[in-house]
Amino acid sequence: MGRKKIQITRIMDERNRQVTFTKRKFGLMKKAYELSVLCDCEIALIIFNSTNKLFQYASTDMDKVLLKYTEYNEPHESRESRK
Repeated sequence: MGRKKIQITRIMDERNRQVTFTKRKFGLMKKAYELSVLCDCEIALIIFNSTNKLFQYASTDMDKVLLKYTEYNEPHESRESRK
């Protein structure tokens, strides 16, 4: 028996939305860390919450990863929200 599929829509209740954000942020950062360790890759994760508070994770120095990103000119995989 698996988990039930949830519909991905904005959570209307502010408290529930904040609790969900905190839990999912932690899970996302944990996955980023695991990916960096398992696959020996550099990761930079930047999150702004609904009140513009910044959260970040970097597997190495964030400034170095961001510089590498801005200087990268080759075609690459990219994904944006489908709003």
